[in-house]
Amino acid sequence: MTARRKRILLLLLGLALLAAATALVLQAFQKNLVFFYTPSQVLASQAPQGRSFRVGGLVEVGSLQRAGDGLDNRFVVTDQSQRLIVHYHGLLPDLFKEGRGVVAQGRIDADQHFEAEQVLAKHDENYMPPEAAAALRQASAQPSHGTEATP
Repeated sequence: MTARRKRILLLLLGLALLAAATALVLQAFQKNLVFFYTPSQVLASQAPQGRSFRVGGLVEVGSLQRAGDGLDNRFVVTDQSQRLIVHYHGLLPDLFKEGRGVVAQGRIDADQHFEAEQVLAKHDENYMPPEAAAALRQASAQPSHGTEATP
């Protein structure tokens, strides 16, 4: 084998390794990518089924129910148009309050309830993520259609 063929072979091998590494990084990134949806989008079946995603909105006043151990929580997240029941097993953040913004990460179950793995409360009453604020504005501007989930 000539020196030129060895260089070409090494170059091709290097490109193949680079392509494989890139494919692995993109695959890992795709698995960890989490999208944000409003309750209206979730109930309209626009959210992924069987995959983790985030739902955000306001915690409906009077909807928080805690089990005796304080770890089983049930509350309703609303975007002023639709309501979505959220179940969460764990301690809620200190800033979690009814009437305030919340983002929960988890999956939708067969009953169209959201099983949260993580609950994030908004850290300042003047702050809301831009996509959450835009989604709430859009949902409240549209007339409500379809079924809403009720506790």
